[in-house]
Amino acid sequence: MTAHAPPKSTVSRRRFLAAAWAAVLAVLSGQGAAALLQFLRPTAPAGGFGRKVCAGRVEEFRPGAVSHVAAGRFYLSRLDEGLLAMWHRCTHLGCTVPWLGAEGRFNCPCHGSIFNTRGEVLAGPAPRPLDLFPIEIVDGEVWVDTSRPIVRAEFDPSQVTPV
Repeated sequence: MTAHAPPKSTVSRRRFLAAAWAAVLAVLSGQGAAALLQFLRPTAPAGGFGRKVCAGRVEEFRPGAVSHVAAGRFYLSRLDEGLLAMWHRCTHLGCTVPWLGAEGRFNCPCHGSIFNTRGEVLAGPAPRPLDLFPIEIVDGEVWVDTSRPIVRAEFDPSQVTPV
């Protein structure tokens, strides 16, 4: 009886292991790239800062009132002439400027700039009025576009959106 030689394998063990490692590395690289892309993707919610924000209905804002809209990072000031949407960021160094209702003004806690209900500088180092955002009134709702800040040198009545 003659001994039969085992059939020759067409793939060596070394080639098989190299191909397996290459496949594992390709899968891991793909997963890492997908995770990185998901991490870098903007996560701002719909209607958040950098987009159009619904501030509420026109009738919610009584004349003379200043309302903070946190989702949009702005104040909505209801003047006799209409509405102003002012970014709550100081034009001096970018601090968040709170509204002091009892005093009827905005007072920057960082360097003492003071602004009125139109965003005009009353005192302090701020070089110009608070920046504005465009307002659009659709079916009685106030929509503010926070993706397009309007830098202004002074208050002008044309900046007010009539209601």
